[in-house]
Amino acid sequence: MKLIRQSFEILSPLDGDVIMREIERSARLCYKSEDKIGPGSADKLVTSLTERGHYPMIELGGVIKIRFITNRGVSHELVRHRPCHMCGSWECGSFAMESTRYCNYSKGKHGSQITFIEPCWFPGLIQRWKIPEASFSEREDNWLKGMIDCEKRYFVDIALGAPPQEAREQLPQSLKTELDVMANIREWMHILTQRTSKAAHPQMRDLMLPLLKVLKKELPILFGDI
Repeated sequence: MKLIRQSFEILSPLDGDVIMREIERSARLCYKSEDKIGPGSADKLVTSLTERGHYPMIELGGVIKIRFITNRGVSHELVRHRPCHMCGSWECGSFAMESTRYCNYSKGKHGSQITFIEPCWFPGLIQRWKIPEASFSEREDNWLKGMIDCEKRYFVDIALGAPPQEAREQLPQSLKTELDVMANIREWMHILTQRTSKAAHPQMRDLMLPLLKVLKKELPILFGDI
């Protein structure tokens, strides 16, 4: 059994200046005002677009692809954005996820063990888990025993001849999964608005708030008010 923290990696090139210029170039096409493009014009125009809720132009800024390493509970909330709230096209929300139907976690490439995501409400659990004489709260101990039992039952099922797609019935929500999400800028604004709110699941917020911080820094006009 292995414990890790959830994380994300932005796989697409993320250049705020390029994205802003792409939005401006498309938006000015509508009015044939390309002659107004100049230093600082993109920021001014995109600010106006967002203030007026003219989001179709924001969608033309391109797509961002992000890989999340998280648990199955969080991943299943994220894939609900397909079809996305704006439209059903691939440009808004596309997904690829590690499949428990085909991944056999008893194999060596998975370390012959099952990887679980540390719950964010058990801070420091990973470090203490590695210490033989470490002490745990009752809830932490209960969770750890549950994961150990799930791993044991999964491997027993595999040993008894079950294919991974049947043995996966033994796996919990805390199972680690890897998920690629590609969406346009507008959809990421929507996703992060929903998934960083105080009403969102704590594990989701723990994953998405650091992502929002990165996007705020690179694209403050688009993500600064979220």
